[in-house]
Amino acid sequence: MAKRKQNQRTGPPRRPRRRARRAERDDPVWLYGTHAVLAALANPARTLRRLVFAGPAPAFPPAPPVRPEAVPFETIGELLPQGAVHQGIALLADPLAAPGIADFCRAVAASGRATVVVLDRVSDPQNVGAVLRSAAVFGADAVIMPTRHAPPVTGALAKAASGALETVPLIRVTNLARALEALKSAGFWCAGLDAAAETTLAAAQFAAKTALVLGAEGSGLRRLTRERCDLMVRVPGAGPIASLNVSAAAAVALYELARRR
Repeated sequence: MAKRKQNQRTGPPRRPRRRARRAERDDPVWLYGTHAVLAALANPARTLRRLVFAGPAPAFPPAPPVRPEAVPFETIGELLPQGAVHQGIALLADPLAAPGIADFCRAVAASGRATVVVLDRVSDPQNVGAVLRSAAVFGADAVIMPTRHAPPVTGALAKAASGALETVPLIRVTNLARALEALKSAGFWCAGLDAAAETTLAAAQFAAKTALVLGAEGSGLRRLTRERCDLMVRVPGAGPIASLNVSAAAAVALYELARRR
């Protein structure tokens, strides 16, 4: 009996694998591109490890928290993923501390108005970064997405966000449906975007606290996510293409909310 139990445990345990994945998310990340790097340098919440640049020195802060290193342009490319458009500057930094959905709801409890963007399995880091950038431009309070089936915060995502990663909280949640319920308990109305919805964005009535909920391109919102939306709206179009890219749709919806307010 003892031998049989021992043989049944020959496979690798699951818990260490989960710990390893968590450790990877805590590893320093190379940020690159002028806007992303300069915004991170100006963020006191960042722990910075190394700063490299090629060519003329960019407009660094008067006393940068990490010493800039002048290196050949090719050296920066060797530090980054293949094809990264780094503009001659890169910064190795620890990930930002991730806020929790409960803390966020408490923080906006006394606020008369608030806007968040909720992404349902949007997996392209360029799209997530572009949504963060639009959220920063139009004054959204946070972007929320699931822990699974969503991209990690990489240099590509940060570059697409063009500095917005440092100013707009990016909240990761284990269960998106429960996160929507938490937002609704905090006074938010959840508006799902769907190209087939009857109500247009311009005709919809939004609450003072609104969560714009967008799904992945192609599959759209999942059933459980859709069921927790209070209304469904669409961005009307007149051309031969039926719908917008998810980041473009988010920008249009955020503009409409900002215009009304």
